[in-house]
Amino acid sequence: MIRLAATLLLGFSSAAAAAAPSNPDPFAEHARNPLLPGYFADPSIVHDKGEWFIYATIDPWGEGKLGLWRSRNFRDWTFATPNWPTKAAATSPTSGKSGVWAPSVVRGRDGHFWMYVSVGNEVWVGTADHPAGPWRDANGGKPLIPRNFRPGFHMIDAEAFIDDDGQAYLYWGSGLNWVNGHCFVVKLKPDMVTFDGAVRDITPEHYFEGPFMLKRNGRYFLTSSWGNTTKDSYQLRYAVGDTPFGPFHEPEDKPLLATNPASQIISPGHHAIFREGGRDFILYHRQALPFPREGDEVLRQVAVDALTITGDRILPVKPTHEGADVPGTAAHRAAGRPVRLTASSARDPLHQAAKAADDNYATGWQAAPGTRSWLQADLGASRRIGASQLRPARPSQPLRFTIQLSDDAQHWRSIGGAITASGSPIALPAMAKTRFVRLTFDNTPSILEWTFP
Repeated sequence: MIRLAATLLLGFSSAAAAAAPSNPDPFAEHARNPLLPGYFADPSIVHDKGEWFIYATIDPWGEGKLGLWRSRNFRDWTFATPNWPTKAAATSPTSGKSGVWAPSVVRGRDGHFWMYVSVGNEVWVGTADHPAGPWRDANGGKPLIPRNFRPGFHMIDAEAFIDDDGQAYLYWGSGLNWVNGHCFVVKLKPDMVTFDGAVRDITPEHYFEGPFMLKRNGRYFLTSSWGNTTKDSYQLRYAVGDTPFGPFHEPEDKPLLATNPASQIISPGHHAIFREGGRDFILYHRQALPFPREGDEVLRQVAVDALTITGDRILPVKPTHEGADVPGTAAHRAAGRPVRLTASSARDPLHQAAKAADDNYATGWQAAPGTRSWLQADLGASRRIGASQLRPARPSQPLRFTIQLSDDAQHWRSIGGAITASGSPIALPAMAKTRFVRLTFDNTPSILEWTFP
């Protein structure tokens, strides 16, 4: 399997590599990276009252809404789409064609939650009393930063930063056509919407987009993405300054996190940094495997790894497929009953049915295109089955399927009618005593995991 995957990865240029993880196999069973089941990018994270919230762009290139993942243990995640923003609700005379991208969610000094998000190539701001919403527009139905605010640059990727004294700042900016990225910053008034003073250009070396500010030991670290997320050149960099406005300079000319072809970690970038149990962690997206994909489709997945800061240096991140041990969280996802999965077809050897039962979100079953397909579970013996769970690769898109049961895989009986469902996980009903369960789909599905209690 590794040999085949390596062959599929040939053809992209070499890039700066981070330290190799201890297990370089991205297709190993029970891998904890990717963290989320599905194709998502540009993550932002909040931990509030014992619950984790991850907000993210829905790949490819965003939809008309955001993705929101919630978890109590940091391992078992449930998908939803917030009520705001939507492409329809957040539009203006200056809006571009792009969808909903790159959320940044923070708790303000007023105790409310604030979201700064790119919609139609401009920045909008919303607020909520709870991380899950309901969200409401906070700027009178108009963008906080319109698309033409600084002509020649991309007004996207806004990221809020709250300093130790409660003062809020907003960072944003990118370039056009993957070149000439610029980073802008402004102080925010206590209402978290009004600019307090002039907007400043603080672009450091090797900056393209996705700024994220953090403060450690009195120093300000401006971390950001550089390169092209559709290629293997995308990487994370950082610069250091003495104030939120800088000036910012890179203490050394090397990436914080970059492509490592040997470990099949491709184009890591657009990140958030969070602290838990006195330790720092980085949440970021990287290319879904195999890469490059057929037709140059851009699909990314979210991963988490440890981050170490020493003085005015951030040590190069060690990207892994195992994921990080975050204090106070579960060591692993909830285990399911071992089952044998077979299917009517598979797109290629990397997407056979068994890949939907390996507890690894980098892999999954994909049916051959253009076929009416089925996925079948063999529990090994007849038994009563509790509610099982499907985790589709694209949870925002509905699946339509029927369920059949059999004791011998020859004679089938249907239960209920056709089911149309979206989300993740999709809960299937408990079933009568049986050995085989078959799902027959109307469309061409992609299922990352099918788990049984």
